[in-house]
Amino acid sequence: MNFELTEERQMLQDTLRRYLSDKYTTARRNEILGSEAGMSTEIWTELAELGVIGALFTEDHGGFGGAGFDLAVVFEELGRAGVVEPFLDGALIGGRLLAAAGRSDLVDAVIAGTAQLAFAHGEPGGRYDLDHVTTTATGGTLTGRKAVVMNAEAADHLIVSATNGDAIGLYLVAKGATGLEVQGYPLLAGGRAAEVTLDNTPGEALNLGLDAIQNVTALAIVAQCAEALGAMETATALTKDYLGTRKQFGRPIGTFQALAHRMADMLIEMEQARSAVINAAGHLDSDERDLTLSASKNLMGRVGRLVAEEAIQMHGGIAMTQEYELAHIAKRIVMADHRFGDTDYHLERFIELSTA
Repeated sequence: MNFELTEERQMLQDTLRRYLSDKYTTARRNEILGSEAGMSTEIWTELAELGVIGALFTEDHGGFGGAGFDLAVVFEELGRAGVVEPFLDGALIGGRLLAAAGRSDLVDAVIAGTAQLAFAHGEPGGRYDLDHVTTTATGGTLTGRKAVVMNAEAADHLIVSATNGDAIGLYLVAKGATGLEVQGYPLLAGGRAAEVTLDNTPGEALNLGLDAIQNVTALAIVAQCAEALGAMETATALTKDYLGTRKQFGRPIGTFQALAHRMADMLIEMEQARSAVINAAGHLDSDERDLTLSASKNLMGRVGRLVAEEAIQMHGGIAMTQEYELAHIAKRIVMADHRFGDTDYHLERFIELSTA
């Protein structure tokens, strides 16, 4: 099997990496994190103009990519640079749901970078179960509560899951709709989320159900794994550079056998992580999609924790300072495990799917 990127994907990767290395410095990120919005509309618009959002959609939906490896290329670079703008939630998840619903008008706006979305699905007590929905839809209005809704404050529309009888459906809710309350807060790994309350809030049915939620979650898992991989690449590179420059007893500390062995272990684990992302991206359209995604997500969680902890320990106290790149990257790696199912959840899911 050929694991090399196609010419188009290589160009996308090179363009995105050059842009982010120039524009997304640690100081710039800290400035964004300290802002009230928790994101930069300038960065969002410029990346949209570069075609980054378009790479997340198929040609049928107005984009030029949309496959698993397209998602992996984009989100690995976003993770490598520690980008806090909500491309996963504000563009990929919401946009692909609207594409599945045939809402080309809104999808075009998302690809152009002029519209943002939020997917309000998780609920208090729901854990990672996709079919846990207590929000109700009655007569075209929604009532319920959604938890940790990423990008809810900045979203022009929310896509809300609700039950209508025994079936789960998705509904489009406009920003500022009657009975819609959004209480936002910053997240540990950067960006913002919100608790969303709906009280007889009008919503437009999208004629999508649980299958659409499962499909878009599969895309999100690939993207999240790729983003974590990019962050781990940065953490590993920072650690390798630090071990080569920090001196003790007149020599770089990376020459000490104990630290050299730990660095080697990190590099070996990184190769496993990259293989897991490739495996996940390549199985999005296969019959073994869910089994492969659970295996990959579990491995990424375990490797991510090891890389983050080892990087911090080998750096020492400097790794905990906000002005140093690793401080943010390590938090991103650790918190990535808790989105779309953590290591324990996906281990149990893998066992269940393997024995079914």
